[in-house]
Amino acid sequence: FFFKQKTAYEIPKRDWSSDVCSSDLQVNVPVIKFNTFEMLTQQQTDTTYVINFWATWCKPCVAELPSFEKLNSESKNEKIKVILISLDFKRDLETKLKKFVTEKQIQSQVYLLDELNYNSWIDKVDNSWGGSIPATLIINNAKGYRKFYEREFTFDELNAAIKNVQ
Repeated sequence: FFFKQKTAYEIPKRDWSSDVCSSDLQVNVPVIKFNTFEMLTQQQTDTTYVINFWATWCKPCVAELPSFEKLNSESKNEKIKVILISLDFKRDLETKLKKFVTEKQIQSQVYLLDELNYNSWIDKVDNSWGGSIPATLIINNAKGYRKFYEREFTFDELNAAIKNVQ
C-alpha cells in the first residue's frame, strides 16, 4: 500500500466488525501528531526502538504483527522496545483500531498517527521511504544506529535485523 503519491489514491476499506469481539475495550491507543513521533525517535537512551508503521486494513501489515509481538514478549528483559504506529483514520480509532488491538491481544505500545498529509512527513521518517506499508524503523541513538525497512518481516528476519544493532 502506498501513501506517498502525486495523484489521489483510495485506501482499501474493510469491515473488521465481523472479525473482532465486543469485549471490554479499555485498551490505550494514544493519538499522536508527527512531532510526538519525532520525540520518540530522538530519545538519547541505549534502548533499541523497533517502530513499525502499519494499518488494520493492510494485509501484509496484519500478517507480520505476530513477529513484532513475539519480539516484544521475548525482549521484556532487554533494552528493546516495540512501538506500533497505526496509520488508520482517527475516525476509526474506537470502532476499528481499538477493537483490532483487543481482539488480537496486542501487547506492544500502539499509537495512532493522526497526520493525513503523508507527503509532509514520510521523508522525515526516512528519505528512502516510498510511502508503502508495512515499514519499520529501528533506532538506537546511543549507538548511532538508524535503519529503515520498507518491507514485511518474519520473526527470524526481524530478530536478525535487531542483532545488527548490537
